[in-house]
Amino acid sequence: MTTAWHLVLLFVGSYLLGSVSFGLLVSRIGGVDIRCHGSGNLGATNVGRILGRKWGILVFMLDVTKGALATIGAGVYLAYANNELPTTFHTHPDLVPLGAGICCVIGNIAPFYLGFKGGKGVATSLGVILGIYPYLTWPGLVTFGVWAAVVKLSRYISLGSIVAACVLPIAFVGSAWISDWLLADHYPLLGLCLAMAALVLLRHRSNIGRLLSGTENKIGNGRMKDEKGLSA
Repeated sequence: MTTAWHLVLLFVGSYLLGSVSFGLLVSRIGGVDIRCHGSGNLGATNVGRILGRKWGILVFMLDVTKGALATIGAGVYLAYANNELPTTFHTHPDLVPLGAGICCVIGNIAPFYLGFKGGKGVATSLGVILGIYPYLTWPGLVTFGVWAAVVKLSRYISLGSIVAACVLPIAFVGSAWISDWLLADHYPLLGLCLAMAALVLLRHRSNIGRLLSGTENKIGNGRMKDEKGLSA
Protein backbone atom coordinates (compact mmCIF):
# COMPACT_ATOMS: atom_id res chain seq x y z
CA MET A 1 0.00 0.00 0.00
CA THR A 2 1.40 3.42 -0.97
CA THR A 3 1.99 6.28 1.44
CA ALA A 4 -0.78 8.22 -0.31
CA TRP A 5 -3.24 5.50 0.69
CA HIS A 6 -1.89 5.60 4.23
CA LEU A 7 -2.79 9.28 4.35
CA VAL A 8 -6.26 8.58 3.00
CA LEU A 9 -6.78 5.97 5.71
CA LEU A 10 -5.44 8.38 8.35
CA PHE A 11 -7.85 11.11 7.31
CA VAL A 12 -10.84 8.78 6.97
CA GLY A 13 -9.99 7.23 10.34
CA SER A 14 -9.80 10.69 11.89
CA TYR A 15 -13.25 11.52 10.51
CA LEU A 16 -14.67 8.28 11.92
CA LEU A 17 -13.04 8.98 15.29
CA GLY A 18 -14.54 12.45 15.33
CA SER A 19 -17.95 11.11 14.39
CA VAL A 20 -18.19 9.08 17.61
CA SER A 21 -20.93 11.05 19.40
CA PHE A 22 -20.10 10.92 23.09
CA GLY A 23 -22.97 13.34 23.73
CA LEU A 24 -25.43 10.82 22.37
CA LEU A 25 -23.78 7.84 24.08
CA VAL A 26 -23.57 9.53 27.48
CA SER A 27 -27.13 10.81 27.29
CA ARG A 28 -28.32 7.30 26.44
CA ILE A 29 -26.56 6.07 29.58
CA GLY A 30 -28.38 8.85 31.44
CA GLY A 31 -31.70 7.57 30.09
CA VAL A 32 -32.51 10.23 27.48
CA ASP A 33 -31.96 10.97 23.82
CA ILE A 34 -30.24 14.36 23.97
CA ARG A 35 -31.44 15.15 20.44
CA CYS A 36 -35.00 15.45 21.79
CA HIS A 37 -34.19 17.84 24.64
CA GLY A 38 -32.91 21.37 25.12
CA SER A 39 -31.30 22.74 21.98
CA GLY A 40 -31.10 19.23 20.51
CA ASN A 41 -27.34 19.67 20.09
CA LEU A 42 -25.07 16.72 20.84
CA GLY A 43 -22.36 18.77 22.52
CA ALA A 44 -21.26 18.98 26.15
CA THR A 45 -23.19 22.19 26.89
CA ASN A 46 -26.58 20.71 26.07
CA VAL A 47 -25.75 17.46 27.86
CA GLY A 48 -24.75 19.43 30.95
CA ARG A 49 -27.97 21.43 30.92
CA ILE A 50 -30.15 18.37 30.53
CA LEU A 51 -28.37 15.74 32.63
CA GLY A 52 -26.24 17.83 34.97
CA ARG A 53 -22.76 19.33 35.09
CA LYS A 54 -20.80 16.11 35.69
CA TRP A 55 -22.23 14.54 32.52
CA GLY A 56 -21.44 17.68 30.52
CA ILE A 57 -17.86 17.68 31.81
CA LEU A 58 -17.51 14.00 30.88
CA VAL A 59 -18.66 14.66 27.31
CA PHE A 60 -16.36 17.69 27.07
CA MET A 61 -13.32 15.68 28.16
CA LEU A 62 -14.14 12.79 25.83
CA ASP A 63 -14.54 15.16 22.88
CA VAL A 64 -11.23 16.87 23.72
CA THR A 65 -9.56 13.47 23.95
CA LYS A 66 -10.71 12.27 20.54
CA GLY A 67 -9.47 15.49 18.92
CA ALA A 68 -6.07 15.12 20.59
CA LEU A 69 -5.84 11.46 19.58
CA ALA A 70 -6.36 12.40 15.93
CA THR A 71 -3.48 14.87 15.78
CA ILE A 72 -1.17 12.94 18.11
CA GLY A 73 -1.73 9.88 15.94
CA ALA A 74 -0.93 11.95 12.85
CA GLY A 75 2.27 13.17 14.50
CA VAL A 76 3.34 9.61 15.30
CA TYR A 77 2.65 8.57 11.71
CA LEU A 78 4.59 11.59 10.44
CA ALA A 79 7.63 10.63 12.53
CA TYR A 80 7.81 7.24 10.78
CA ALA A 81 6.77 8.20 7.26
CA ASN A 82 8.23 11.67 6.69
CA ASN A 83 10.81 10.57 4.13
CA GLU A 84 8.21 8.67 2.11
CA LEU A 85 5.44 11.27 2.05
CA PRO A 86 4.13 12.70 -1.22
CA THR A 87 5.96 15.88 -2.24
CA THR A 88 3.34 18.33 -0.93
CA PHE A 89 3.22 16.72 2.51
CA HIS A 90 6.99 16.24 2.61
CA THR A 91 7.50 19.95 1.92
CA HIS A 92 4.80 21.01 4.37
CA PRO A 93 4.59 18.24 7.03
CA ASP A 94 2.19 20.39 9.12
CA LEU A 95 -0.45 19.40 6.58
CA VAL A 96 -0.58 15.86 7.98
CA PRO A 97 -1.81 16.68 11.53
CA LEU A 98 -3.77 19.60 10.08
CA GLY A 99 -5.66 17.29 7.72
CA ALA A 100 -6.29 14.72 10.44
CA GLY A 101 -7.52 17.42 12.81
CA ILE A 102 -9.88 18.97 10.30
CA CYS A 103 -11.32 15.56 9.42
CA CYS A 104 -11.86 14.81 13.11
CA VAL A 105 -13.69 18.12 13.69
CA ILE A 106 -15.83 17.56 10.59
CA GLY A 107 -16.69 14.12 11.95
CA ASN A 108 -17.81 15.70 15.22
CA ILE A 109 -19.93 18.32 13.49
CA ALA A 110 -21.33 16.10 10.74
CA PRO A 111 -21.41 12.38 11.64
CA PHE A 112 -22.71 10.50 8.61
CA TYR A 113 -24.84 8.05 10.62
CA LEU A 114 -26.75 10.87 12.36
CA GLY A 115 -27.79 12.70 9.23
CA PHE A 116 -24.67 14.91 9.41
CA LYS A 117 -26.04 16.66 12.51
CA GLY A 118 -23.59 16.60 15.41
CA GLY A 119 -21.96 18.92 17.93
CA LYS A 120 -20.46 22.35 17.42
CA GLY A 121 -16.88 21.13 17.35
CA VAL A 122 -15.46 23.38 20.09
CA ALA A 123 -14.17 20.69 22.48
CA THR A 124 -12.88 18.52 19.63
CA SER A 125 -11.12 21.53 18.11
CA LEU A 126 -9.43 22.19 21.44
CA GLY A 127 -8.18 18.60 21.51
CA VAL A 128 -6.92 18.88 17.93
CA ILE A 129 -4.98 22.02 18.82
CA LEU A 130 -3.49 20.62 22.03
CA GLY A 131 -2.30 17.54 20.15
CA ILE A 132 -0.12 19.49 17.68
CA TYR A 133 2.95 19.87 19.88
CA PRO A 134 4.52 22.33 20.43
CA TYR A 135 3.25 24.75 17.80
CA LEU A 136 -0.41 24.73 18.81
CA THR A 137 -0.22 23.20 22.28
CA TRP A 138 0.78 26.46 23.98
CA PRO A 139 -1.65 28.67 22.01
CA GLY A 140 -4.31 26.05 22.81
CA LEU A 141 -3.63 26.28 26.53
CA VAL A 142 -3.82 30.08 26.37
CA THR A 143 -7.08 29.83 24.47
CA PHE A 144 -8.51 27.38 26.99
CA GLY A 145 -7.52 29.74 29.81
CA VAL A 146 -9.34 32.60 28.09
CA TRP A 147 -12.40 30.39 27.59
CA ALA A 148 -12.44 29.38 31.25
CA ALA A 149 -12.04 32.99 32.42
CA VAL A 150 -14.83 34.32 30.19
CA VAL A 151 -17.19 31.50 31.22
CA LYS A 152 -16.36 32.05 34.89
CA LEU A 153 -17.01 35.79 34.70
CA SER A 154 -19.99 35.82 32.34
CA ARG A 155 -21.50 32.36 33.00
CA TYR A 156 -22.07 32.06 29.24
CA ILE A 157 -20.39 28.99 27.73
CA SER A 158 -21.19 30.21 24.23
CA LEU A 159 -19.55 33.60 24.86
CA GLY A 160 -16.44 31.84 26.16
CA SER A 161 -16.28 29.72 23.00
CA ILE A 162 -16.72 32.73 20.72
CA VAL A 163 -14.07 34.84 22.48
CA ALA A 164 -11.64 31.91 22.67
CA ALA A 165 -12.07 31.25 18.94
CA CYS A 166 -11.06 34.83 18.18
CA VAL A 167 -8.07 34.62 20.55
CA LEU A 168 -6.63 31.41 19.04
CA PRO A 169 -5.01 32.92 15.88
CA ILE A 170 -3.64 35.80 17.96
CA ALA A 171 -2.18 33.37 20.51
CA PHE A 172 -0.55 31.37 17.70
CA VAL A 173 1.08 34.46 16.19
CA GLY A 174 2.21 35.56 19.66
CA SER A 175 3.71 32.13 20.38
CA ALA A 176 5.52 32.16 17.05
CA TRP A 177 6.99 35.59 17.85
CA ILE A 178 8.10 34.59 21.35
CA SER A 179 9.58 31.26 20.22
CA ASP A 180 11.17 32.59 17.00
CA TRP A 181 9.09 30.29 14.79
CA LEU A 182 8.85 31.52 11.24
CA LEU A 183 5.18 31.91 10.30
CA ALA A 184 6.19 31.25 6.71
CA ASP A 185 7.22 27.74 7.76
CA HIS A 186 3.97 27.06 9.59
CA TYR A 187 1.36 28.97 7.63
CA PRO A 188 -0.87 25.85 7.32
CA LEU A 189 -1.25 25.90 11.11
CA LEU A 190 -2.13 29.60 11.06
CA GLY A 191 -4.70 28.73 8.39
CA LEU A 192 -6.06 26.03 10.71
CA CYS A 193 -6.40 28.56 13.55
CA LEU A 194 -8.27 30.98 11.30
CA ALA A 195 -10.47 28.23 9.85
CA MET A 196 -11.38 26.91 13.31
CA ALA A 197 -12.17 30.41 14.53
CA ALA A 198 -14.46 30.95 11.53
CA LEU A 199 -16.08 27.55 12.03
CA VAL A 200 -16.81 28.20 15.72
CA LEU A 201 -18.34 31.58 14.90
CA LEU A 202 -20.42 30.02 12.13
CA ARG A 203 -21.67 27.23 14.40
CA HIS A 204 -22.60 29.78 17.09
CA ARG A 205 -24.72 32.06 14.92
CA SER A 206 -27.87 31.35 16.93
CA ASN A 207 -25.99 31.82 20.21
CA ILE A 208 -24.69 35.19 19.04
CA GLY A 209 -28.26 36.23 18.31
CA ARG A 210 -29.43 35.16 21.78
CA LEU A 211 -26.48 36.89 23.43
CA LEU A 212 -27.35 40.14 21.65
CA SER A 213 -31.01 39.82 22.63
CA GLY A 214 -30.23 38.82 26.22
CA THR A 215 -31.99 35.45 25.98
CA GLU A 216 -28.96 33.14 26.06
CA ASN A 217 -28.94 30.59 28.91
CA LYS A 218 -26.37 31.00 31.67
CA ILE A 219 -24.76 28.17 33.57
CA GLY A 220 -25.28 27.73 37.28
CA ASN A 221 -29.05 28.19 37.24
CA GLY A 222 -29.81 24.50 37.70
CA ARG A 223 -31.10 22.31 34.93
CA MET A 224 -33.06 23.96 32.17
CA LYS A 225 -36.36 23.05 30.63
CA ASP A 226 -36.53 22.02 27.05
CA GLU A 227 -38.96 23.29 24.47
CA LYS A 228 -41.50 20.65 25.43
CA GLY A 229 -41.47 21.73 29.05
CA LEU A 230 -39.67 18.61 30.25
CA SER A 231 -37.57 18.98 33.36
CA ALA A 232 -33.91 19.25 32.37
